Amino acid sequence: MKHMPKYNRTIQELEKQAALWWPEELKEKNALANVLPLLLETQDDFLNIISLSKKEPLQVFELIKVAKFPGNLFLKHLVVLSDYGGEPIQRLGRSFTDIFPKDKKGNYYFDFVWKSKTYKYEFESFPIKGLNNKKFGIDGDSLSTERELDSMTKDLIAILLFASTSDFAEQGGLDSCEIGTLLGNEVELKNFVKQRYILVSRITGGATANSLGQLAQSEIVDFLNKDLGKGYGITSNGTIHLSGYDKKGGMPFDIVVSKGKKLVGIEISFQVTTNSTIERKAGQAADRFNLMHLDGYKIGYVLDGAGNFQRSSALSTICSHSDCTVAYTQAEFKVLSNWIKKELK
Repeated sequence: MKHMPKYNRTIQELEKQAALWWPEELKEKNALANVLPLLLETQDDFLNIISLSKKEPLQVFELIKVAKFPGNLFLKHLVVLSDYGGEPIQRLGRSFTDIFPKDKKGNYYFDFVWKSKTYKYEFESFPIKGLNNKKFGIDGDSLSTERELDSMTKDLIAILLFASTSDFAEQGGLDSCEIGTLLGNEVELKNFVKQRYILVSRITGGATANSLGQLAQSEIVDFLNKDLGKGYGITSNGTIHLSGYDKKGGMPFDIVVSKGKKLVGIEISFQVTTNSTIERKAGQAADRFNLMHLDGYKIGYVLDGAGNFQRSSALSTICSHSDCTVAYTQAEFKVLSNWIKKELK
């Protein structure tokens, strides 16, 4: 007999699967959502600088200084456009001396191609230990403090602009560092930058998704949309009308999934620090569970975060009044999706 997966887990079974801390990519999306308004506001000035860099590739540094454009903000635009952020920058710092060569004078450099000619960029500050977003002033907190262009920032700007045409692109994972190939080409640059920012706005849910909770919810919605495929209706912040529930508009759920007349409601809670949200959800759990079952519907929970597991009695109450309980990881989203397919077939 085929082993049936267990969907209604105990708190102990759930904790074995839990992430407990916010995933890095979600934190980065959240930070990006918060700085997006500043990037969109300064997008045209940034475009003007890179569109004017027509004479030679490194002219861009002069233009940044003349325009008095903050070095860290210019760098942040490039980081977003080349999708080369926190983790890749740290990796680059760690393996810098393995990727880039030294010339006869002992300086690290890379050769790159611009408009069919080969140029050499000599690093002014790199290698530097412990490269990260904070060091460059491009994390969410530091970006509001303007920094002048310094040699360390110049080094990373040069990599992000031109490294895709160097011999070390593949080794350093620098293939997306290609915007420099468009320098001075106003029309193409404008299209590239505008398109990229439309995509970024979509990824972060626009500048309004400045809470990790909202982002967590939209990640699950995106996953279910892809994994469930056609025939399913997925509503973020939806409601379900229940015969035993008299509040106007129906019982609210973080996500409602429907297929024909069948429905499931899903609640999400990811708390890294302990707070009372989980107590409230626990207080409602038995009632929600019973009312949903009376009308033949099922209820699932996505529960994670170290803070939630500290409130074990509240979490246990929810687990015992849930048809499917999963943690916040891609593998667990798949479990949730499989349960939905089983319930709504």
